Amino acid sequence: MTRAFAMLTIVRLTLTDRMREIREDGDRGSETTEKVLWIAFLVLLVAGVYAIFQSKIITKITGITL
Repeated sequence: MTRAFAMLTIVRLTLTDRMREIREDGDRGSETTEKVLWIAFLVLLVAGVYAIFQSKIITKITGITL
């Protein structure tokens, strides 16, 4: 019976300590999410500019002589 109480105490203390670490941790992936959203925004912006100026860009590229 004493051994069971000891094990339950260890489990409770471990879970309590882990919950405290999670609560005090300021970075929960929000920075990573922001970076991914900015990259997605920039990709969409470049794709939009390319779609708008596609014919002009291709004409400039094909007009380059080496």
